[in-house]
This record gives sequence, structure tokens and C-alpha cells, in this order.
Amino acid sequence: MAETTQKILIPETFQGPGYDIAAQIGLMWELIKAPLIVPLLKLGVYICLAMSLMLFMERLYMGVVIILVKLFWKKPEKRYNYETIQDDVELGSSNFPVVLIQIPMFNEKEVYKISIGAACGLSWPSDRLVIQVLDDSTDPAIKL
Repeated sequence: MAETTQKILIPETFQGPGYDIAAQIGLMWELIKAPLIVPLLKLGVYICLAMSLMLFMERLYMGVVIILVKLFWKKPEKRYNYETIQDDVELGSSNFPVVLIQIPMFNEKEVYKISIGAACGLSWPSDRLVIQVLDDSTDPAIKL
């Protein structure tokens, strides 16, 4: 009786010494393919299907959001006031905001006069304009 149960559980090729390794590997593949590999592949297919469905729903949601934003978002013309600042005699130049202009330079001898001159020539009240020259030059002749 013990011999028959052993033959049922263990295939013939594994009962004795065998020299055909490829056949034994093929037989092992056939034994584990149905109970192990096929359910794992089915699980992988279901996971990929769920992820594809999530990706589709995300794309659909983003499309709806983009369409709603384009339809109902305030236009810049309605959101911002593009009117010029009116000159007020009583307030003077305090009606204008303070503007900071930063001019970065690094060993730029050719353009430093042009850049500073352009910043100084702006049509903005001089008491509401701050100009900073950020000079990291290593040449001592330019720093002067």
C-alpha cells in the first residue's frame, strides 16, 4: 500500500536516478503550472485591469475639471484692473507702489553702465524706486 501512495504522489521520473534533467524540469513545470502560475497570472491581469480603470477614471475626471475651469474661470480682464494710476496732486507720488529693481552682475564691464542707466531712466517716481546692483565681480577694476 505504501508503494502505491508513493507512486501517486511522486512521478516516475523522480523515483530513481535519472539523467534527463530537461525532462524532469519539464515535468516539474507541468506540475506547478496549473495550481500556481495560472492563478498568479490571473491575479496580475485583474490588478492591471483595476489599475487601467483607475487611470481612465483619473483622465476622465481631469478632463471634466479642465473643461469646467475653461468655462467658468474668471477672465484676466475681469479679475485685474488694468487702468493706469492717476496722478493725484494731494497724494503726490505716494499713490505709486515702491518698486525694487535688482541688477545682477558678474565681471560684466561692457553692460554695467547700460543696465544702471536703463534702470535710472524708468518713468517712475524717483522716491518710489529702489535700485540695487548685485555685484559679485572678482575683477577689482570693475568693482570701482
